[in-house]
Amino acid sequence: MSPRGRAASLPPADHASPDRITTNGLVVRHYNRRNSVKEYDFSTLPVAEPLQRSLAAAFASHCTPHRWGAHTTSQGHWEHVVRFAEFPSRQDHPPQDLDEFTAALMKRWRTNQTAAPGGYNALTAVGKLLRSDSRLRSGPVADELAVRIPRGKSKTQSYSEAEFDQIKVAARRMFRAALLRIEENGRHLDAWRAGAFPEGGRAWVLGEGLDILARTGDLPHNVGPSRKRNLKTRYQRAMGGISAEVTWQRLFLTRLEAAALAVLLLAEYGWNLSVISQAEVPRASPDTGEDGCPTYRIPLDKYRRGAGQYYESRNVTDDGASSRGRLITQALEATRFARGAVEILAPGTNLLVVWRTGWLGPASTDQDRHPPVGPFRFGVFTNEAQEWVRAAGFEGSPFRRGRRTVTAIDRREPAQHSQTTHDRNYALVDKRVQNEAIEVIAAGAEDAAGRARRAVLVAHLRDQPTDGDVETATADCSDFEHGPDPAPDGGCGASFLMCLGCENARVHPGHHPRLVHFHQALTNLRTVLPPPSWGADWGETHARLEDLKRKIGDGPWQQALTRVTDGDRTLIDLLLTGQLDY
Repeated sequence: MSPRGRAASLPPADHASPDRITTNGLVVRHYNRRNSVKEYDFSTLPVAEPLQRSLAAAFASHCTPHRWGAHTTSQGHWEHVVRFAEFPSRQDHPPQDLDEFTAALMKRWRTNQTAAPGGYNALTAVGKLLRSDSRLRSGPVADELAVRIPRGKSKTQSYSEAEFDQIKVAARRMFRAALLRIEENGRHLDAWRAGAFPEGGRAWVLGEGLDILARTGDLPHNVGPSRKRNLKTRYQRAMGGISAEVTWQRLFLTRLEAAALAVLLLAEYGWNLSVISQAEVPRASPDTGEDGCPTYRIPLDKYRRGAGQYYESRNVTDDGASSRGRLITQALEATRFARGAVEILAPGTNLLVVWRTGWLGPASTDQDRHPPVGPFRFGVFTNEAQEWVRAAGFEGSPFRRGRRTVTAIDRREPAQHSQTTHDRNYALVDKRVQNEAIEVIAAGAEDAAGRARRAVLVAHLRDQPTDGDVETATADCSDFEHGPDPAPDGGCGASFLMCLGCENARVHPGHHPRLVHFHQALTNLRTVLPPPSWGADWGETHARLEDLKRKIGDGPWQQALTRVTDGDRTLIDLLLTGQLDY
């Protein structure tokens, strides 16, 4: 019962329009974020036509990019629906439509699924679809659908330090070799463009070939009668053969080398495959400071299930071989020729991870991926990750376990997800975290989550103010009426010192000068107060400011220090003396 799929040349004007379901009411179209369409034929389900139509309508209500942005999501739900439809069809008196569902029927289905592999996902996915129908939003069936389902324990655990080190070493070795190869050929190309070689010699022809390769992604070929492509003899001699290793790999990453880069990005920044594949080219700050070290602004997108798009930006500085920004510098160098060729072929693509394929036949039919540009592909997906693992001699995918390792062990803070998700899905269920924090676990999981929330910056970072936000002493507030510490008479009852620990808070560059000054003042205050007093009064606030400093980077932090105004100093003095508290 596979759905029919096709690529849409033009998207519908309104994704919420009836165009998502055909006139017969049985074929649902899902347009993903890239406006490609996939169709699901509900007439194939083994249930009565009225029930087919009702399930199709419920399914269609979720087929919008802000709810289901990828075809993999709709495909997963479709498979759950197909399996669910078999259950009512096997009843002695199969229901003809949703209004004939009974609480007893749904309870039997829930009982059957609870012990089945993937049962939690099936119950959650189908239950959500059924509850979207107005007939099942209240009453006994709705109550049965609302029964809480125990979530199975995650079998994914973090790597040991030695295991993760082996993976990083293997990835670094492969990517480093590719980087050196591309840099060496890049220097030859730069020399050729500068006229360093006499025309006609082998070095000159090699430079000419590299120039063609950098502009087009390929070398000139002769096409024989059988349509076979043969590299022109002059370039065969100059390149040293016709293999990929001595031709296009001189300037471009392979799919395995791109996967190795993705492993390093995961290890350094905690990005998952989705974030890596959508990552845009980081931009270096136009002002590199007195030391000349570039600070990169990294824009990140992650699409959340049912909650639209999550966006954040990070700043990292390349000030040495061990700095967090060095990998960005190396990634930009390793992909510069591929990105340059893509910009010529498809201007505005602007993705960071670009690699070349040696396969020039039909491209992948995965419509969730960025479409190919000539011989170039973008990002790293499950297939590339699995192939790299096998080539490197490991088992399983390093990205799920690796992300847990980076998030729960190394960073110990959320990465493109909420604090609740971090606590529930990463920290509290990881055996290594438990073993390294026995006293905290013994005090209770909730207490551990609370401590984690207090120890890091919870406020969201923004590039500019958001309309409608209310300014406070330390941040902007997006929801003054529904904070974690409401006042008895309404509004927020929390101290301004707590703003940086609130999910409603937004921090943008306009706040940086006063927060930098606040951090400096608390650091100075630490030298004159007894440690217990300073820790009790200012320790959490200082920890959040330290976290903010790390996230925005040393360069922007130092620049903000030069922009501190008298108004900022007055405001921070009022906070320090308790005259501006709530």
